[in-house]
Amino acid sequence: MSAVIMDGKSLGMKIRLSLKEKTELLQKKGITPCLAVILVGDNPASVSYVKSKEKALAEAGMKSRDIRLPAETQENELLSIINDINNEKNTHGILVQMPLPKHINEENIINAINPDKDVDCFHPVSVGNMVLGRTGFLPCTPRGVLLLLREYNIPLSGSNVVIVGRSNLVGKPLLNLLIRKEYNSTVNLCHTGTRDLSYHTQQADVLIAAVGAPVLIKPEMVKDGAVVIDVGINRVTDTSFPKGYRLCGDVDEAVIEKASFFSPVPGGVGPMTIAMLLQNVLEAAERNIK
Repeated sequence: MSAVIMDGKSLGMKIRLSLKEKTELLQKKGITPCLAVILVGDNPASVSYVKSKEKALAEAGMKSRDIRLPAETQENELLSIINDINNEKNTHGILVQMPLPKHINEENIINAINPDKDVDCFHPVSVGNMVLGRTGFLPCTPRGVLLLLREYNIPLSGSNVVIVGRSNLVGKPLLNLLIRKEYNSTVNLCHTGTRDLSYHTQQADVLIAAVGAPVLIKPEMVKDGAVVIDVGINRVTDTSFPKGYRLCGDVDEAVIEKASFFSPVPGGVGPMTIAMLLQNVLEAAERNIK
């Protein structure tokens, strides 16, 4: 057996082209979806992430308001900027790139964002709407995972889904989405306190690894024929690569020989996350019209 490789890059591009067409229709009504992207400091990884998001926005015909702030920016200054953007009619979404410098309380910043512009779905109101199944933004990476599963016709209703990792970014929201009646999965959320992780992962019809630990999931931890989604993106030192490192996921790629479907790193979930960010920005602009 060799797994079908789930091509998130192609699907993400397909979604982005569709979003570009929808953006062009909005522009005929005089509205261009706009995202304010705030970066505090010059963390190399954050700078890279922000550039990729801004490039994707431009390719979809959307606007990005680039707000670059020095690392010494004080919390009250950042809060003031966010408050101003909250009140700007033509800016539909706000994204504050994390992590922030240590002297800034991230929770205070997240809470200051207008939930109607919270395209990352971090605000407590956004999270509450998601948990209760109310209208609102869905977090980008979990939404991307679910679309990838749907694209490959993976049955979720009644399936045993095991999530490894309980982050607010991926693990917890995926749990809450998968137990909705529309997905109807039985979900087991594993974490650092889980005893005998292998026992749980071997029960999974669908295994989702989102823990940030390079090649944590080995082939012997996966049931034959399972669907394996690798959300982790880890930098591993490798002098054979030009930059001195390579990217790898949380899953050993040898799992391909046991799984029925496998999402690789890179090229799996990552491109879907970007596409879902654009989707949320578009939806924010559409709600603004209403």
